[in-house]
Amino acid sequence: MFLIIAGSILIIVTLGVLESFLHGRALAKIPVRIHINGTRGKSSVTRLLAGALREAGKVTCAKTTGTLARFITPTGREYPIYRPGGANVGEQVRIVRLAASYKPDVLVIECMALQPSFQWMSEKRFVQATHGIITNARPDHLDVMGPEPRDVALALAGMTPRGGILFTAERDLLDVFEMSSRDRGAKLVGIGEADVEDVTEKDLEPFSYNEHAENVALVIKVCESLGVDRETALRGMWSAPPDIGVLKAFPVNFHGRRLLFVNAFAANDPTSTGRIWESMLARYPQYRRKIALLNCRADRPDRSFQLGEAILDWTAADDYLLVGSGTHAFAKAAAERGLDTEKIHFAEGKGANEIFEIMVDLCGHSGIIIGMGNIGGPGLDILRHVKNRSTLVAVEEKEAAAQADAAAAAHPD
Repeated sequence: MFLIIAGSILIIVTLGVLESFLHGRALAKIPVRIHINGTRGKSSVTRLLAGALREAGKVTCAKTTGTLARFITPTGREYPIYRPGGANVGEQVRIVRLAASYKPDVLVIECMALQPSFQWMSEKRFVQATHGIITNARPDHLDVMGPEPRDVALALAGMTPRGGILFTAERDLLDVFEMSSRDRGAKLVGIGEADVEDVTEKDLEPFSYNEHAENVALVIKVCESLGVDRETALRGMWSAPPDIGVLKAFPVNFHGRRLLFVNAFAANDPTSTGRIWESMLARYPQYRRKIALLNCRADRPDRSFQLGEAILDWTAADDYLLVGSGTHAFAKAAAERGLDTEKIHFAEGKGANEIFEIMVDLCGHSGIIIGMGNIGGPGLDILRHVKNRSTLVAVEEKEAAAQADAAAAAHPD
């Protein structure tokens, strides 16, 4: 019996050593490894950076968690990540090995860990980045990384690359990343207010969605460190396919009623969500009624509670539509802070079609609906439902067809 146990242990240890050796060999085949983390914008920055590097002629693989996890090849083609046992940080080993098979110059990979110890392990064991990016540190997942916003920054700092370069657009808690960079012997490059202001409206206009200047400034700075000029980086970012959950506004003309649905589901911390709420209301003042659509999750009551408390500090909505599950957490927090409960409408457990009809009723002849909270549950279904009825999609398809016709005419062969 002892020999069987000892033999089993020996086999397990041998397999572990072999796996570690093969992973190290795969990492060695990828000269530049860029590990991306942060509260908001990880997926957008991953896609933007991969697009910029492809435009510069660098063989680039990318992996994004985003709304739907995807592996992106050097040609820009995307494949879904197969997860038979659910999401697990160990899948990064498989992604690194897959990327190495393309013999890339660069791997851009999004950190998928939440637990502070797993964030450290993802960097130390799996990615061993040459370049790290922490987009920002905002109060989200406080049940795992909290309880305070500073604790979130400390958790994210666990993936600072040893001896590498760390880029961040976080300014309020920059001292945390200064500390981690000193500890790991990394060079810290901060994206300041001046860098963000250098990203002009002209730079943002070609995007087909509402991209954040902060994300663009981050990518430009990383590209500079890799020898890619600003103009090339911007061209690559403009052509990079966005994540399905990207911030975007969809106009809908529904039997003479003018609606605008803003997909802000990916921004689920109160700071980011509040900024988007105010900026969208300022950008589209022509819509008469203002509807806040909160997609709640029963397994994320802390997020619903935080949004319920924060929403009273924003410009008031005319109505608050609660969908998903565990909506009572938001309603309780908002009511305790003084929100008029007559403005709260519950649509928990309802499907996208029924939710859309409620949205139409609440908007009347003209209204803006800003979806926030979570993309999971009915969020993605609502987004698809609205997108398939949006006049924007018809315009984009018409423009794409015109561009294809023009290209065919220019190159008849």
